[in-house]
Amino acid sequence: MRIRKIAAKVFNEKGFLETTIVDIASAARISKGGIFHYFPTKSEILYHILSEYMDLVLEGLEQDLNNIEVGSSKIQFIISRHIELYDKNTAEAKLLLHEAHNLPLKKFKIIAEKEKRYFQIAASVLSDFLNGSIPKDKITSITFTLFGMCNWIYSWYRPKGPLTPTELSEIIYNIFIKGVISYKRVRK
Repeated sequence: MRIRKIAAKVFNEKGFLETTIVDIASAARISKGGIFHYFPTKSEILYHILSEYMDLVLEGLEQDLNNIEVGSSKIQFIISRHIELYDKNTAEAKLLLHEAHNLPLKKFKIIAEKEKRYFQIAASVLSDFLNGSIPKDKITSITFTLFGMCNWIYSWYRPKGPLTPTELSEIIYNIFIKGVISYKRVRK
């Protein structure tokens, strides 16, 4: 776990391609052999970071959503959970957005399937909220818009800054939900 956390930070600082095993070993204060004891390649480290992060994103999500009755509350839950996970796992979240494409194809497909599952869950919640009245291609666009709002924060949001994750979640939720409700009215 410690190696993965440190490696995620180093990958973000230097970039995956530019980072060496020696860089990770030095940051983790272990030998290069110590790294290879756990991970045979740099790509394996990246894969484990991303796989564990996506497992965390998906863990219990559907069950939690099933316990929420109101559709807008489900959307709010997805947003707040997404931001909270970002806040606690910033390096891993950034890597998912910027470095997953560097994985070998087989490993990339596993991560992509997990991302697809997350997308499907959110799209289903949004479709239900909109009473199934919006065509699938529009739900896809709305879902990607939501993820864009949540993911783009990596470029400006600082977890130790003046805005708390809860406040940020509320801002995103309020802007998003008003836009979706307005879109729904225009479509009628």
